[in-house]
Amino acid sequence: MLRRKPMYLELKLDDIEEIESIQKDLETHKKQKEDVEGVGTSDGEGATGLSRDPKSWEQMIKDRIGYKPQPKPNNRISQFGNFEC
Repeated sequence: MLRRKPMYLELKLDDIEEIESIQKDLETHKKQKEDVEGVGTSDGEGATGLSRDPKSWEQMIKDRIGYKPQPKPNNRISQFGNFEC
């Protein structure tokens, strides 16, 4: 295995400015996301508002995935079919 000599990386002023601009963008996106989440929870439409009522949370999930359960009949004929002796 060949060993290489360590490389010297130089940090330039342009790189520092780019890093600072990316950090500012991330902070503004984070603040916008927090503001949106705050508005949703105050109206009771956010995820925390629905977590208090498990039935509405389950209903929201079922609506999202398109699950519509059919009621099951309770008589024995429907459970085992029509087997007459």
